[in-house]
Amino acid sequence: MPGVTHDDAPPLADLMPWSVAPPRLGRGWPAAPDAASLKARWDALVKAEGPERAALFEPTRSRTPDSAVGRLPGGAGGTGRLARASGPSAEPVRVLRAPFDEQWLIPDHRLIDAARPELWRVADERQVFVVEAPAAAGPPLLLATSLLPLFGPARIRPLHRRPGGAEPNLAPGLLDHLTARLGVRPGPPDVLAWSVAAVRPGSLVPLTADPELWERGVGLGRRALWLMRRDGERPKLPGGRRPYVRAPLPRRPLTLRYDRDEEALFLDEGRVSPVPPGAWDFEVGGVRVVEQWFAARTAEGEPGTLSAVRPSGWPQTWTSELLELITVLALLAEVRSRCRELTVTDEITATELRAAGVLPVPPSARRPASVLDGREEGPEGQLALL
Repeated sequence: MPGVTHDDAPPLADLMPWSVAPPRLGRGWPAAPDAASLKARWDALVKAEGPERAALFEPTRSRTPDSAVGRLPGGAGGTGRLARASGPSAEPVRVLRAPFDEQWLIPDHRLIDAARPELWRVADERQVFVVEAPAAAGPPLLLATSLLPLFGPARIRPLHRRPGGAEPNLAPGLLDHLTARLGVRPGPPDVLAWSVAAVRPGSLVPLTADPELWERGVGLGRRALWLMRRDGERPKLPGGRRPYVRAPLPRRPLTLRYDRDEEALFLDEGRVSPVPPGAWDFEVGGVRVVEQWFAARTAEGEPGTLSAVRPSGWPQTWTSELLELITVLALLAEVRSRCRELTVTDEITATELRAAGVLPVPPSARRPASVLDGREEGPEGQLALL
């Protein structure tokens, strides 16, 4: 948008004021691209005893096998000290390990240095987590996911402050002000969709009072959100442009390269095509998403550590996930191009929001809501004091 700076646009941090630091695992092995490896890693851990178990665990100042911690909200994982643990692991859950990289996590508080329970309390099928992509060259990007994000450094902003889609994480009075200026009442998902489409450098979100422009931006943002969340109907490229495996992938591919002229992705001698340049070139924080995704699945892990426990080959599910990833990135690249053409006029500025009393937001809006409707189990099975 040449010549347009939007210097007085409100920042996302004011529009969605409650944010949480990303969870910090403290050790890599409790997360993996496949669930079976996680169960095998846990089995190896609990079969070991004493110093060997401690070494496999990879202790930190925050967590050791003797740490006493409560259960994660939602009831996953044990509360007895890990040094005495036996039996199977908690059932792995799907998480977003890196941008566009859906992996699995053992949801056990004893394995996680900083789990951020306030995020787990509001994680459900109605929730959308927003992460500001790391700053780098190119247009800004807001990442949105239905899964718990496990990457940083940007803070995570849930769309809802309570489970069940209750209490939007929006500046108090924002929806009323937008209603008065637009003539229609937007919902919290509409504000998020507009933010995804209109975000500018510095995570500024210029708002508009033009109803037609608002609808156009919301429509673009809704499509971007659908592609990023990948819930419901699976996205597809037009016929003839859908990626397929043209040459079988090897049992354990080690290299990845892209041929731009052929629009082909090579995993050793395996070949996937067509792969649009927009999918291959898609970057977050200066890192190609496809390359990062592949590296996470071919990393060997240091011998003798739990991270070294991984599939012996390349699971078929990874091939399916790669084809879907290519599809999502190609379609999202097209949407982002249209979003960059969105010229915001008739702006609702931060100055206007301050004059209307929407900004600054009250301190309570930046703190988590009280959502403890049920008891949570503390260390060693005791009820947590709330």
